[in-house]
Amino acid sequence: MTDLEDASEIANRIKDFTYNPLFLEYVEAEATKMVTHLFSDAGRTWRQAAKTNSKGRLIFQALQKEMRGPIGAAVRLQAERNAEVIKSLPIDIAKQVNEHVLRESMKGTRSSEIALQIKEFFPEESKAKANLIARTEVSKTSTALTQARCEFVGADWYIWRTSEDSRVRGSHRLMDGVIVKWNDPPSPEKLDGETRTFGHYHAGEIFNCRCYAEPVIDLDLINWPIKVYYGGRIQRMTRKQFEKIA
Repeated sequence: MTDLEDASEIANRIKDFTYNPLFLEYVEAEATKMVTHLFSDAGRTWRQAAKTNSKGRLIFQALQKEMRGPIGAAVRLQAERNAEVIKSLPIDIAKQVNEHVLRESMKGTRSSEIALQIKEFFPEESKAKANLIARTEVSKTSTALTQARCEFVGADWYIWRTSEDSRVRGSHRLMDGVIVKWNDPPSPEKLDGETRTFGHYHAGEIFNCRCYAEPVIDLDLINWPIKVYYGGRIQRMTRKQFEKIA
């Protein structure tokens, strides 16, 4: 778009790009690759776990059939969802361009100057937006696949894990090492006493979240007592207490 000098023409070109058949084909391919890469990578992790215990081996055998069942459906659903998010990026940028044009026009800025501003600012803006979308959607996809796998083999609980560094949100640090039930996601911010919350969600399901869900497969591998999210709060439980609610 370096040859365009009119701000409205730039915005229109971005909108047109959204419906370009080549772009749509690229989006579908990238969205599918995003999911299948995670699927294969996670599969290696579960295969490694299969070597350590008999239950792990049974799980691995079940996972070999997963692409023909509900897991395969989850993979396809996530690919479609990611494709829609990626496709929305040019539309979002076009909206920002239009808003920028309106603001600058009301200031009396010339059209040629506005066009230059757009070409200088929005490549970085769109790159930052794309990176955020990529990080968030990859994390959400990973969590969705883990949940689908757990439900497939009857694993109802997982341990919330963080990246354990200084960039971890305070509310997520509170969740680190906490056992959570898949059908009862927590509200980390609310549990941490924050006024601004983002609703109830699982590890890895919110923007810029690097947390992940570690499936609870064998209670013998857990160091008891452990923190459990149950009844709307985090409480420490012994194995005997946990088995009563599991």
